[in-house]
Amino acid sequence: MMYGQVLHRQDREEDLVNLNVGGIQHKVERCVLLRFPNTRMGQLIQCCSDAAILELCDDYSPAEQEYYFDRSPQVFHCVLNFYRTGHFHALEELCVFCFSQEIEYWGIGELDLEACCLDWFLERKHDREQNACGGSSNATSSGEISVVGSDLWRFEGTWCSDVRKFMWQTLEDPNHSKCSKGVAAVSILVILTSIVAMCIHSMPEFSLDEGDGEENQSLVNMGKVVQVLRLMRAFRVLKLARHSEGVRAFGETLKNCQSEVGLLILFITVGISFFSTFIYYTEKEDASSKLSSIPVCWWWAIISMTTVGYGDVYPQTAAGRIVATLCILCGLLVVSLPITIIMNNFSKYFEKNTPKRRLSVAKT
Repeated sequence: MMYGQVLHRQDREEDLVNLNVGGIQHKVERCVLLRFPNTRMGQLIQCCSDAAILELCDDYSPAEQEYYFDRSPQVFHCVLNFYRTGHFHALEELCVFCFSQEIEYWGIGELDLEACCLDWFLERKHDREQNACGGSSNATSSGEISVVGSDLWRFEGTWCSDVRKFMWQTLEDPNHSKCSKGVAAVSILVILTSIVAMCIHSMPEFSLDEGDGEENQSLVNMGKVVQVLRLMRAFRVLKLARHSEGVRAFGETLKNCQSEVGLLILFITVGISFFSTFIYYTEKEDASSKLSSIPVCWWWAIISMTTVGYGDVYPQTAAGRIVATLCILCGLLVVSLPITIIMNNFSKYFEKNTPKRRLSVAKT
């Protein structure tokens, strides 16, 4: 009896704060909530007027001294545990974005999570963001191929709408029908034919003779302009993405790996600048060495770090060969680092789009 009287003293009721979160009532000591004065609850306890209180809660009952919040009671249990113990843990069964929004409402940051929860929480959030971005981009790219209904509504109510819809799907969606597959095959054949024609025109026996004198100089100049215009036909290869799942997957993979590709280019650039300068100062005293200037060493560093190794320029001294060995090893490490990430994104693209392609074929 004495134990119960001690816990329920009348003077202690004044120190308790009545909270109603999602229909669940809590009684919390004021000193507990004031441990973190910069959070929503800490600011609420320090309010001096009803108007200020209503800015921080959904409703307030002055008669009962009760604050009402229309928020998730599950997350508030974690928040309340944070006030009481100073340790903040996440709920694994709750969506990471929902949990993040809830704790942001209570004025608690994600970095306040304990180390046991912070790593997997940030990793899961990053994965969800990647999946969301990849899903939207993949939906867009697959929509260009499968011609979803977002574009077909434009033909409603127009003249010969059914015929125009059929022509649109035949020309834009290779999976719509056998006819559309034939159109896609013809398009690919035209593209390949133009590329073959461009290659044939580059052969010496099919170009203009530039040594026939001044009377053919104008034709030669005109031929150079035509060659530049012919070069533009090489960009027709990009149209293969409309009909080739592999080309489209490669483009989407590079798009989703922009940061990794950017880091790869940055590391290679730094390595080229470092090793080209290093090899120059180790080889400049050797008269037989072709590495006579830093720009020439740039070319050597590029072909060495990318493991191409043409052999047209190479070091002659022992110190230069040591530098070349280090350059090649660093190039191998730098080039191989992002391969796993790029391959994972490539695999995720096919995993997400294979069901979509099957569904599109089933609908047709």
